[in-house]
Amino acid sequence: MRADARKNRDHLLAVAGTVVSEQGAEASLRDIARRADMGLATLLRHFPTREALLDALLRTSFDGLTARAGELETSSSPGDALVSWLRDCVTVAHEYRGVTELMAAAIEDSESALHASCVTMRAAGTGLLARAQAASKARSDIDGTDLFALVAALAWLGDQPSFAPRADHLLDVVASAILAS
Repeated sequence: MRADARKNRDHLLAVAGTVVSEQGAEASLRDIARRADMGLATLLRHFPTREALLDALLRTSFDGLTARAGELETSSSPGDALVSWLRDCVTVAHEYRGVTELMAAAIEDSESALHASCVTMRAAGTGLLARAQAASKARSDIDGTDLFALVAALAWLGDQPSFAPRADHLLDVVASAILAS
């Protein structure tokens, strides 16, 4: 990719991150292009669909969560690692309002641009969960799919004005329910 095209793409992603954080996953592509001082055609050349744009935004965060899972495996106890990663994952999922529905759909749709990123993220969490389960630190009756669903549910709670003040408390409740007594 040419340097100027790379610069435009990076700028579009930075602006899109801000706009999606403010307005949610359904933010207007036209608004993103306008705020980036570019034409809609330029945005669409780099990101032909909303899903492709969201995938590019989320991939960096999901790759970070995957790397974080690896760090936590070596630096924290199994239970602490799982809860820390769960918190990080909910924070990332909540960062871009409305993206949890897309994540839930993408995990089941192998044709989705978000599929690979979501599968990688779920695998990282599944690894931490399995490690905690092997150490008898987490319930044995849940799996990575359950953990992924809980992340989506907790992120959704943070998006709801009436529940947002309770989101951290509810994350603590869910984390304690995941951990074995």
